[in-house]
Amino acid sequence: MHLKGISGGLYKPLSKKDIETIHEASLSILEKTGITYESGLEPTLEMLEKNGSSVDRDRARVFIPRDLVTEQASRAPARVILYGRDEKNHLDLGRHRVYLGTGGAAIKILDLETGNARPSTLKDLYQLGRLADALTNIHFFLRPCIPTDIRQSAYDVNCFFACLKATSKHVMAGLNDRDGLRKVLEMASMIAGGADTLRQKPFISVITSFAISPLKLCTQSTSIMQEAVRNHIPVVLSSAPMAGSTSPMTMAGTLAQLHAEQLAGVVICQLTHPGAPILYGGIPGMANLRDLGYSGGGVECGMMNAAIHQLAHHIAVPNYNSAGLTDSKIPDAQAGWEKALTTVLAAMGGSNFVHHAAGMLESMLTVAYEQYVIDDEIIGMCCKVLKGIEVDEEHLALEVIDEVGPGGTFITSPHTLTHMRQEFFGGNGVTHQGSRDVWLAAGALDARERARKIAEQILAREEKSHIPASLEQAIRDRYEILL
Repeated sequence: MHLKGISGGLYKPLSKKDIETIHEASLSILEKTGITYESGLEPTLEMLEKNGSSVDRDRARVFIPRDLVTEQASRAPARVILYGRDEKNHLDLGRHRVYLGTGGAAIKILDLETGNARPSTLKDLYQLGRLADALTNIHFFLRPCIPTDIRQSAYDVNCFFACLKATSKHVMAGLNDRDGLRKVLEMASMIAGGADTLRQKPFISVITSFAISPLKLCTQSTSIMQEAVRNHIPVVLSSAPMAGSTSPMTMAGTLAQLHAEQLAGVVICQLTHPGAPILYGGIPGMANLRDLGYSGGGVECGMMNAAIHQLAHHIAVPNYNSAGLTDSKIPDAQAGWEKALTTVLAAMGGSNFVHHAAGMLESMLTVAYEQYVIDDEIIGMCCKVLKGIEVDEEHLALEVIDEVGPGGTFITSPHTLTHMRQEFFGGNGVTHQGSRDVWLAAGALDARERARKIAEQILAREEKSHIPASLEQAIRDRYEILL
């Protein structure tokens, strides 16, 4: 059985009326304000124009009528399956089913031995994939860091190769150009056993940052997005405005602008390939107005990302968004509270594909091996919250209460033995629950040090390639693989 996902939808920062108001505002933005575009998008502009949009080339503006938006949104699948190469890792996205995993494009990593920040490498990407593969609460592997030690021309195929070699979980990443997409599709088809098999069960997907907020189409990413959907590869329509900088200061204004950007992406994808599997990819954030940088750990990020699921659900499209970010530079208490709060809000909100939920530090600039272990624990706790409390005859335990009786003990009850490993969250070992004496005897380690040791133990295991040796050699013969 593939992973069904735990149902969220418990936290709703927007009322039904709020959702309808924002949706109408976004339709108005597309009709009256319109979106602009970079040069080189003429085929896309012609496609939009042919289907009823108005294109003002003098002002570089596209105005999309609401009827076209409504029609094309209805063509987008309400359910998207992102496949793993192991059946247990399939992700069934739809309604309020929740999955959480890695994400980002960090350029630094905290070295596992020294703890110092250094540029991230291709080997780091591979090792992080191995780590995520072993951590059971991390549901997918979205490329979390940029290999700074390889040429851009070799970037796309090497990133996907490192990820696919490291894990059997679903792999997602962005791409630099259409040539990179072509190579990645060829390589993935080799691993799948053919292009048709890959189309039927795509175990890769592509992030396309098609929208430059506010309201501008990126030529390169829009082109990659369209080419991917033509090849039946699921795409994320990523746009990430920052309140106060690239979107209005207010949360409602940011959501209205972002929703308009997403609706434009939905229209382009469905006109390009009707029924294309897409994820509504709104990632609302906040600008730090002290230095105009990105502020990822605010509670408002969690609130807005939960609202994004409501807006995506309103048009019946699965969504991708963000949680687990922090402004902290190291795995410390600040990282803990910022990550836990935003992650539980996104999960309770019902977001389908929550990236950034593991590993991220310093507002997406940095990752840390030990942070993945800590965040695996946080994700597991969030999923436990979503499962709720089971109430039935077995769990009410009235017969057991009667049998033990007043003044008795449940320690030796068979009922306790039956449920002791399932009723409460067990974790991966990073949370210490013993006495002070036990803690002192184990070296008096804090959570970061315990997590670091767990990461070291996982990475010390014998390596297992998730690409068969014969296929791996064929891929190396065909492409310049640098790992």
